[in-house]
Amino acid sequence: MTTRRIRRAAVAAALAAGVAACSAPGSGADGGGGSAASVVIGVSTEPDTLSPLLGYGKDGNSKIFDGLLARDADLKLKPALAAALPEVSDGGRTYTYTLREGVKFSDGEPLTARDVVFTYRTVLDDRTNNTAKSELDAVQEVRAAGDDKVVFRLKYPYAAFAARTVLPIVPEHVAGEQDPNTGSFNTEPVGTGPYVLTNWSKGEKLTFKANPHYWGGAPKVKTLTMAIIPDDDVRATRLRSGDLDGAVLPPNLAATFEDDENRRTYEAKTYDFRAVTLPTANEVTGDPAIRRALDAAVDRQAMVDKILDGAGSPAYGPLPGDDPWFTKDIVRPHDLAEAERILDEAGWKPGKDGVRVKDGRRAAFTLLYPSGDKVRQDHALAYASDAKKAGIEVKAESATWEVIEPRMKDDAVLAGFGSVGDPDFGLYTLLHSSLAGDGFNNMARYDNPAVDEALDAGRRGQDPAAREAAYDRLQRELVKDPGYTFLTHIDHLYVLADRWKGLTTQREPHEHGFASGPWWNVEDWQPVS
Repeated sequence: MTTRRIRRAAVAAALAAGVAACSAPGSGADGGGGSAASVVIGVSTEPDTLSPLLGYGKDGNSKIFDGLLARDADLKLKPALAAALPEVSDGGRTYTYTLREGVKFSDGEPLTARDVVFTYRTVLDDRTNNTAKSELDAVQEVRAAGDDKVVFRLKYPYAAFAARTVLPIVPEHVAGEQDPNTGSFNTEPVGTGPYVLTNWSKGEKLTFKANPHYWGGAPKVKTLTMAIIPDDDVRATRLRSGDLDGAVLPPNLAATFEDDENRRTYEAKTYDFRAVTLPTANEVTGDPAIRRALDAAVDRQAMVDKILDGAGSPAYGPLPGDDPWFTKDIVRPHDLAEAERILDEAGWKPGKDGVRVKDGRRAAFTLLYPSGDKVRQDHALAYASDAKKAGIEVKAESATWEVIEPRMKDDAVLAGFGSVGDPDFGLYTLLHSSLAGDGFNNMARYDNPAVDEALDAGRRGQDPAAREAAYDRLQRELVKDPGYTFLTHIDHLYVLADRWKGLTTQREPHEHGFASGPWWNVEDWQPVS
C-alpha cells in the first residue's frame, strides 16, 4: 500500500459540471467528520448479481461471503472457512480441506461440507449461467467426507488450484431451493462474511450491516454503504461535499484533494489494464497487418503521462512489467515509421484523405467506450489520434454497455481486464479460442493455435520452469499476432476521510470498488482515537 501526493490538475470546470448529485446516502460533514462506525464509499458500478453461483466475488474479498481460503495484503493464501491450507496428494490431483469449527451463515445456520460441495457443483453445472466456470475446468469431482472435510479430485494436476478456492461458499439450505439463474438469492444473499446486505436500491446504493454471526469477530465499522455513482466528476463532487467518506477516482480528480488535510489518497498497484479489442470478424481489425501497425503506432508512455498522470505503466501485453511472469524483452518502442512500413508492405496505401485503402476498403473502424468513464474516453481519443498518424481512421464512440455488448463481435471496444495471482487466471479467459464470444471472455474472438497450446500447457503444467516457458511463448506470440492493442496498466486511486487506521491495499484485479480498494479489509479497520 502507498499513499501518494499527486500533481494538481486543472479540473474546476469538470467539478462544476458534476454538482448535480443525486440524493445522498451520506454520513457526515465536510472532511468526513461522521461516525467512524459508518462508512459511505462512492464506486462507479454495481454488480449484476450478488450470487457467487453466477460469478460474484470469485476472486475473493466479498464482504458478504468467504471462500475456503483468502488472500492477505501480499496476496498470499491463508485459511478462511478452511481451518488450514489444503492437504495435497496423489501427485497434485487431490486437495483435501478441513472446515473451521463454529462457522455460521448470517441466518444462524452452521456451515457444513455439504454447502461447499453444493457451491462448486452448481457453479460447474452447465445449466448455471456462470461464464467463469472454465476457471474450474480442472475439477473432476468434489465430495464431502463427513461434515467437516471436502475433497476435490482433479482431472489433471493444476498448480494454481488452491488459489481458485477463494470462491465464496453459499448455503445449500437457501440457494438449493432456487434456480441459480433467476432465484431471489441473486439479490438477497446469505453468507458467512463480515457483512449482511440490508438494502439494494438498484442504480443508487447498497447498504450492509455487520454480521452478528461473523466467525472473525465483530467489525468496528457497523454500517457500510456503497453508493453507485457512474460519473467520475459527480463522485468527486460528492466526496468533496462530505456526502461520501471515500471514493474511487481517476488521477486528475484525485489530484484535487492533494492539499486536503482531512483526506488521504491511497494508490494500489494492479493487474488492471486497458486494451482495444480487435474483432477478427471485422474486415479491417481482422487484418494482421492493421493489428501489428496499431501496436507499433500507439504511444503508450504518453498515455501513462498525460491520461494517468503517471499512475500506471505502459502495457506491452496482459501482464504488468513488474510481474515475475512478464517476458522482459517484449518491451517495444512507439515506432510510427514501423507502423507505416507494415501497412505499405501489406498493400494498405494512403488515400486522398490520408486514410489508407486496400482493395477499395478504407482502413477505418469504430471504437466503442463506456459512457461516463473519462479514463477510457481519454484512452480512446489518444488511440484514435495515434492511429490517424499511421493512416488508420478510428471513430471513438461513447455508448452504454447495453449498446456495446451486442456490437462486440464486429466493433472494437476500449476494454479493461486483469486478474490477480497466477497468469492462468487472467490469460486463459482473455485469449483461449474455446471461449471466443463467451460473454466478456475473449471479446476479440482471438484464435491462435500457438497461444491455445501455451495456455493449455501453462494451465496443466506442474513444473515451474515449464510453465514459465509456456507463458513466455504466449507473450512472444501476442507480439507477432496481437488480438488486442495493449495500452496501459492502471494504478487504482482512492481518496478517503482520515478517520480510521488499519487501511491498506492489495495488488488488485481489473474489477475494483466492491471488494478491492482500501476497504478490502474494512472489517479490520479501527477508528482513530
